[in-house]
Amino acid sequence: MKTRTGFGIIVMMLALAITAQAGGKGQLQKYFSDAANKVKATENVVEKRAILNETFESMSGVLDRVQAMPSISQADHDGIDRLRATVQEKQDELAGVNGFERVADGQLNAFAQYVVQDMEQAEPVLTISLVSLLLIIILIVLLTK
Repeated sequence: MKTRTGFGIIVMMLALAITAQAGGKGQLQKYFSDAANKVKATENVVEKRAILNETFESMSGVLDRVQAMPSISQADHDGIDRLRATVQEKQDELAGVNGFERVADGQLNAFAQYVVQDMEQAEPVLTISLVSLLLIIILIVLLTK
């Protein structure tokens, strides 16, 4: 009976961990999707650029904070580095620095949607543990409220 109970607890913990990780990745997508929706709802191109830039800066700051935590594994450091590089690349493209052509004012809505789609497609490549992913989500929520 104890073996059966123990096995049941382990199965439930694994199921909850998988659900939480899927939800966490969804939260990252939602963060970028919300930013894209704000960009589309704004008429002023200066404000559109500011929304996108602030989104990238906030995400970079959150990634820095999580990576500085002592409990983060080397695999998580690597995953966070890849996510940070992706975010930095998008920010460079927005500003037109580091070899990128600046996103034209008339293309900001399309660029915001492109960022969302790119983050969705990058998910399988990114490997971040559940703990690190949840820390990122918590910090995003705290910093954006």
